[in-house]
Amino acid sequence: MSISSTIKSIQDIMRKDVGVDGDAQRLSQLVWMLFLKIFDDRESEWELLQDDYQSPLPEAYRWRNWAAHDEGLTGDALKYFLDNELFPALQQLEAKGGDQRAYVIRSVFEDAYNYMKSGQLIRQVINKIQDGVDFNKASERHLFGDMYEQLLRDLQAAGNAGEFYTPRAVTEFMVQQVNPQLAEKVMDPACGTGGFLSCAIEHIRRQQVKTVDDEAVLQNSIFGIEKKPMPHLLCTTNMILHGIDVPSNIRHDNTLAKPLISWGPKERVDVIVTNPPFGGMEEDGIETNFPATFRTRETADLFLVLIMHLLKTGGRAALVLPDGFLFGEGIKTRIKEKLLEDCNLHTIVRLPNGVFAPYTGIKTNLLFFTKGTPTQQVWFYEHPYPAGVKSYNKTKPMKIEEFVPEAEWWGHEADNFNSREENQYAWKMSIEDIKARNYNLDCKNPHVGEQEIHDPEVLLAQYQTMQADIADLRCQLKKILAEALERQA
Repeated sequence: MSISSTIKSIQDIMRKDVGVDGDAQRLSQLVWMLFLKIFDDRESEWELLQDDYQSPLPEAYRWRNWAAHDEGLTGDALKYFLDNELFPALQQLEAKGGDQRAYVIRSVFEDAYNYMKSGQLIRQVINKIQDGVDFNKASERHLFGDMYEQLLRDLQAAGNAGEFYTPRAVTEFMVQQVNPQLAEKVMDPACGTGGFLSCAIEHIRRQQVKTVDDEAVLQNSIFGIEKKPMPHLLCTTNMILHGIDVPSNIRHDNTLAKPLISWGPKERVDVIVTNPPFGGMEEDGIETNFPATFRTRETADLFLVLIMHLLKTGGRAALVLPDGFLFGEGIKTRIKEKLLEDCNLHTIVRLPNGVFAPYTGIKTNLLFFTKGTPTQQVWFYEHPYPAGVKSYNKTKPMKIEEFVPEAEWWGHEADNFNSREENQYAWKMSIEDIKARNYNLDCKNPHVGEQEIHDPEVLLAQYQTMQADIADLRCQLKKILAEALERQA
């Protein structure tokens, strides 16, 4: 049975259970079960490789001892075991001898729940998971990646993924261009399900990991923080799937809840790749963790201020931001001014409409910058649709091959990107011109003249983009007015 069929059959079983309400709960239920199965498979491997391996889990709570047998616990006995023994034990798991694996397990179960009410249906789901895949079989290991991608697609269908799911083509391109190196600290401060971090792991491992010592260095170089419990659980599972044996550097926390001044030199990182949630507002009081000049409740703006602070001198960042940041004024202008003074914002890739559809119609951009030297000029690259494509959708998503022209054009920061040339998609603007525009970075492609378009699909896409831009501008105006009223009060 294929991975997608396995997941579908599991979800069909869950739909029969009266305790599970909606796709989001079904996915949450499935993910904690998958986590325990994957962890148990990895433990079997660690037991073979390490003579003195000791599980952080008490024997009764290891998957192999309560779930792995088809005729094991079921019915009311299984339901009671999960609710009154397994979950309380894992949520309060003690780390004997400082075992970091115990901390990881406890953190992923802090906000996990067993939603299912029927012990018989729970047993059916467990059996499907147990019989579906074996992580320790080399021939099946890659299938977990397929399963993970299927979960993300289902997560999108549940209507939650707009906050923390970035198309893989975008994550791969961003990681490729910031080019993280072995021994560099790589961080995603809003890591969601771990897409950027898994891409960074693959990138470094493919190019530079040659020895056991190299792998040990990589294992300790990946850092992520995620606010919400379900994506945090998915991210932790994702890290284990990508060979990070003890993903203790993946924290369940709100990155913005810590005062900016409290992030010390030891917490600085070399590379940040992220898609901070945009369009969201932080709870009251979070903005007071930042200097008064940059105080706002808009999540993406606060993350950009934090990212500039977290980077080491010479550190590199790539992040996704909406058009609203480029043309926004007020606090956004002050943030952009600091970005251009403290960092070399060398490239903005302007993505076409529909990259994040159907979850948002807001147009987005990829910003690439290096901390330590001020910006002299900003290069813009307008990413076109591939031939024959008028918009992206679930059946026709963006592909990494589309970014080949940008990659070939990119050049090297060491020689200040001197090899770059303007073309129909690429142009540059000096810092003097940007200052004259009051730091408005919403620069249109000067090589594209006004064109009369009659294609209804293109016109509809443009209309949807215009409506999204208007909605975004309304939000900006409301926030500016609210901030003005707060200052007057």
